[in-house]
Amino acid sequence: MTPQRQPILSTSAQETFTGTRPVPPQHAFDTERLAAYLRQHVDGAIGTLRVEQFKGGQSNPTFLLDDGQRRYVLRRKPPGALLASAHAVDREFRVIRALAATEVPVARAFVLCEDLEVLGTAFYVMEYVDGRVLWEPTLPGYANAERAAIYDELNRVIAALHRVDPAAIGLADYGRPGAYIERQVARWTKQYRAAETERIEAADQLIDWLPRHVPAEGESRIVHGDYRLDNVIFARNEPRIVAVLDWELSTLGDPLVDFAYHCLSWRLPAETLRGMGGVDLAPLGIPLEAQYVQRYLERVGSARRVSPQDWSYYLVFNMFRLVGILQGVVARALQGNASSAVALEHGQRVRPLAEQAWALAQSLA
Repeated sequence: MTPQRQPILSTSAQETFTGTRPVPPQHAFDTERLAAYLRQHVDGAIGTLRVEQFKGGQSNPTFLLDDGQRRYVLRRKPPGALLASAHAVDREFRVIRALAATEVPVARAFVLCEDLEVLGTAFYVMEYVDGRVLWEPTLPGYANAERAAIYDELNRVIAALHRVDPAAIGLADYGRPGAYIERQVARWTKQYRAAETERIEAADQLIDWLPRHVPAEGESRIVHGDYRLDNVIFARNEPRIVAVLDWELSTLGDPLVDFAYHCLSWRLPAETLRGMGGVDLAPLGIPLEAQYVQRYLERVGSARRVSPQDWSYYLVFNMFRLVGILQGVVARALQGNASSAVALEHGQRVRPLAEQAWALAQSLA
């Protein structure tokens, strides 16, 4: 395949989030102790480790380990007080291991460590996958055909995930059966309340509205929970995903709800949440939301169709869910243990997103 040209990075997000940085004091750990653990459990030839932290990511801090000959990636729970059920690195490790034999591209997972004596929090180590992480959804600097191919590949991979039979790969018990949306609404309401830093009327309205308008539930499949452009790695020279990242929020649930979260990119504002809301996509070669949804439905081969009313509900719910996620990031930043240097900026995005979700919910009345 002919190598693609590398894009011109015309926006700041690509520069802000790409690559690594020195490990900040609040996330530092004993690298010699880690190296000794890895020699015992991964590779006895591992030498002195150089450790840097990836710039991207907001939840579980992620680190590049390099001994000059080998490179690995470590994901750990952040230090400090954490919300219940959050930062589940053990679940990430389990689902990556299980998906290794499927069409879903994942990094090879080597070891899960829940012994707090090693680093102070649970962590797992996986292979380092070389490639491109793309942060700007409008893909500045790419040709239209390249943009179209990248979005088609994103669509193909999430459809492949949703076609996987959980029981066939040992994940039949990876989530509770039934009432997925109801449980998710309750969970993110609890998470939002636990991290709440100010009263937002639109969020309160959503908390009241969402449980009273839940659509009928579809089939149960593995849902990623945070599938988006910057949570996958593309090959260097072709529009092929080589690894899906950040499985912290994965569980069993309604795949259309998971897909709707992925499609929030078409609705979120470009200036604050790196979305494509208000952008004229046709001249860019990026599919419209309706086209993208239809291609997904064709790929999963499901007879199920989604009504405009149900689709809008899924979008409202996922906006609220993102409100809860962002509020948790802000809360951790105020505690001093957030994994991203720009975490506090999310505080300015919570209220507008809640208000956008509530406006969409009101349009369904």
